[in-house]
Amino acid sequence: MTISCLSNPCHLYYLKFFSPSTSLRSQSSSTPSPISAFSRSPLSATEMDSGAGSSLIPLHRCKTIHLVRHAQGIHNVEGDKNYKSYLNPEYFDAELTPLGWQQVDNLRKHVRSCGLYKKIDLVIVSPLLRTLQTAVGVFGGEGYADRLDVVPLMSANAANSSRPAISSLDCPPVIAVELCREHLGVHPCDKRRNISDYQYLFPAVDFSLIESDEDILWKANVRETKEEVAARGLKFLDWLWTRKEKEIAIVTHSGFLFHTLKTFGNDCHPLVKKEICKHFANCELRSMVILDKSMAGSDPSTTNYPGKIPPGPDLPSDVAKENNVEKEGSNF
Repeated sequence: MTISCLSNPCHLYYLKFFSPSTSLRSQSSSTPSPISAFSRSPLSATEMDSGAGSSLIPLHRCKTIHLVRHAQGIHNVEGDKNYKSYLNPEYFDAELTPLGWQQVDNLRKHVRSCGLYKKIDLVIVSPLLRTLQTAVGVFGGEGYADRLDVVPLMSANAANSSRPAISSLDCPPVIAVELCREHLGVHPCDKRRNISDYQYLFPAVDFSLIESDEDILWKANVRETKEEVAARGLKFLDWLWTRKEKEIAIVTHSGFLFHTLKTFGNDCHPLVKKEICKHFANCELRSMVILDKSMAGSDPSTTNYPGKIPPGPDLPSDVAKENNVEKEGSNF
């Protein structure tokens, strides 16, 4: 599987493309033909390994993912100054700060003004308080009103947030997934509550994929290694191919994102690699594309058209011309 920034896909199938290292203006003053401008020798193995050239893959072998780090949590305030602060038990399942909620409101405005909100088919969220608050705050519906037939995404004043209820109408479904949690173990801020507690706070969030009510993954004296976090991240991305949705928002954590994305981009230009792997700021959104090169996904294309309907002769133009000449000659 390959992951790439939305505007910079990395290598897959290589096209013969005009070399970016050779400027048209550096050639003769005569304007080159479209054919000559885009012709070049086949890419060498070295060029392919370095990610040179463009890439091509069938659309139905791709998913667009919008990666979001949660907004500022109470643990981030001191943790950014002193890493040992993350060991403070007072930061158990840290909630958002007032500044964090401002960050949520600003990202919410952005995803609506740029049109992204209408494109997202599904929101996947890590089942921790700060990520759940960020996910429903950014992608939830507008103006919840009490009614018996519709429950809110977030209850009013959930976790003493002083925030109004958030509607579950006219917004993508939100589903909680354990695989995209933060670094597991030791830090109290990364330990979750019981799922039954979250269900009360976030009634319309789907927690059905989480098997245990209690947090059995977090250990007080054992912390995941960076390699284990990356392996879990790759397993999560593989799991995405079991979903039919094509455009997915994922609200998760800095460590999870950094260690997972660091495994990608080695076949890209160094600047693209840096763009993929750099640390996320609080409430930062970054859009990328994952490519299915291993046939993990099985969804058929919704836009391809088989052609030849109705069927008829289908010959190359030069062969058709020769056949026509032969027919005309036989008439004499």
